[in-house]
Amino acid sequence: MGSNDQIPLSRRQIVGGVGTGLAVAATRSAQASEATPPAARPLVDPIGQYPKPPFAKQSQPWPGLAGRMEPKPDHGETSYRGSGRLAGRRALITGGDSGMGRAAAIAFAREGADVAINYLPDEEPDAAEVMALNRKEGRIALAIPGDLRDEAFCQDLIAQAVRGLGGLDIVVSNAGRQQAHASILDISTEQFDWTMKTNIYAPFWIIKAALPHLKPGSTIIASTSEQATDPTPDLYDYAQTKAATTNFVRSLGKQLAQKGIRVNGVAPGPIWTPLQVSGGASMEKLEKFGAQTPFGRPGQPVELAGIYVQLASAEGSYATGQVYGSAGGNGLP
Repeated sequence: MGSNDQIPLSRRQIVGGVGTGLAVAATRSAQASEATPPAARPLVDPIGQYPKPPFAKQSQPWPGLAGRMEPKPDHGETSYRGSGRLAGRRALITGGDSGMGRAAAIAFAREGADVAINYLPDEEPDAAEVMALNRKEGRIALAIPGDLRDEAFCQDLIAQAVRGLGGLDIVVSNAGRQQAHASILDISTEQFDWTMKTNIYAPFWIIKAALPHLKPGSTIIASTSEQATDPTPDLYDYAQTKAATTNFVRSLGKQLAQKGIRVNGVAPGPIWTPLQVSGGASMEKLEKFGAQTPFGRPGQPVELAGIYVQLASAEGSYATGQVYGSAGGNGLP
C-alpha cells in the first residue's frame, strides 16, 4: 500500500479509541481543576484600610476596654483566617483580652492552638469576648484573671495554664502599663513602681516559672515597642521598660538557644488599643494618634497577628533573639 492508504478500523477500535480519549480528557480536566489556584484576593491599599485621625475625644479609667472605644479596634474577629500552623500547640498570652494580645489569641486559636489568657479583673467584658470566639473554633479557651505585679500570682498563672492546657509550648509576654506624663516630676514613686512591676518584673517571674515546662521547639514572644529605640518625651518610664524588654529578648534568645527554645519580640508603633484611651496618651495626642506615620494612621491589632503566628510556628525556626517591627513606616526595632 502507498503511504496515503488507510487501514479501515473496526467498530470496537473506534469505540475503544473514543473511550480512551474521553478518559484522558477527563483526567486532564481533573488535573487542571486540582491545579487551579484559589481566587486571588484583591489588593488593599494599606493607607486607607483602617480609620485615620482625627479621632473623637474619649477617656476611660485604667485599664480601659476595647469594647467601649470609638472606633472599636480590629483584632481579627471577622477577618483572620487560620491554616493549621499551630495545630496542637498550647499558648499562654498575658494581656490577651485586648490589643495585640487579643489579636494573637484569636489568631492562635484559628491556627489550631489551645489558648490561656491573663488579664485584670476589670477587663472581664473584653476577655469574655475572646473566650467565646476561641471556643467557637473548638479550642480550649482558658481565662486566668489576676494582677501580674504579684510574684506568687505569676507563678500560679503558669501552674494554672499548664494544668488547663495539658502543657505549655508558647508564652507571649504582652501585658503592659503605659501612662503619659508631660514631666518626670509628675510621676510618683508608686506609679513608677507599678510600671516597672508590670512591664519588667512580671515577664521575669513568668518566664522563670514557665521554663521547666518548655521543651525544645517551644517559643517565648515579648511585646516591646518602637519606644525602645525612639522614645517620646511623655513616656519616660514606659520607654525604659520597652528598652529592657528588647534587651531581654536578645539576651535570653542567646541563653536559651542551646535548649532549642526561641525568644523573639514584636515592636509596634502606634496601635489603636485601650492603652491609648486610659491614660497612655494625652487628649491632644489621641485625637491625632498615628498621624505622624508615613501611612498617616495608627495600626490595628490584627495587623500584627501574623507576626506573632510566624514567631510561634515552626516556620520561624531559625529566628531567635530577633525583634520584628510594625510601625507604619516608623520605628527602629
